[in-house]
Amino acid sequence: MTSFLPGFLTMASLIVAIGAQNAYVLRTGLARQHVGLVVAVCAVSDALLVVAGVLGVGRLVTANPAVLTWVRWVGAAYLIGFGISCLWRARRPSTLTPGAAVANRGSVLATVLALTWLNPHVYLDTVLLVGSLANQHGPTGRWWFTAGAALASVAWFTGLGYGARVLAPVFARPVTWRVLDVVIGLVMFAIAAVLLLG
Repeated sequence: MTSFLPGFLTMASLIVAIGAQNAYVLRTGLARQHVGLVVAVCAVSDALLVVAGVLGVGRLVTANPAVLTWVRWVGAAYLIGFGISCLWRARRPSTLTPGAAVANRGSVLATVLALTWLNPHVYLDTVLLVGSLANQHGPTGRWWFTAGAALASVAWFTGLGYGARVLAPVFARPVTWRVLDVVIGLVMFAIAAVLLLG
């Protein structure tokens, strides 16, 4: 528990911040669109990135800053495109109802993978920060720390994705979907600006 609990709490504190990934999980949860797939991709990706950090990939990334620069530019471009699509959807809120016609599985998978793996903050948080903190717990403790971090990720994304259904009555009105899409679009632009200016 001396390693598992700090791993859980560290990851939980990093993951709850509003961001592109969380916004997308919330939206798919509200619309009930491939929620299990989105939750699984987010949780498994976080676990893989933390394991990569524990195994020392963080040193590789810091030794090659060009990799993070490339991911930063590609990620910012993707976030801007995603933000534009959110604002475009907000123009026609009558089509935005929970459980409405869903995007196909391939499109949802591509979006969640892009929002996860093209975000430099994910690498900084999981590979560099969580990975190096895990390694401070010794050869055995680091894996308990990693397990705690992975469980925090599973708990958060599951709660966010499936818990969004509780808000379904609020989102039964098209105007609420419009507000959500505008907010998500603006968040995407803000994150992209931080990446470009960072």
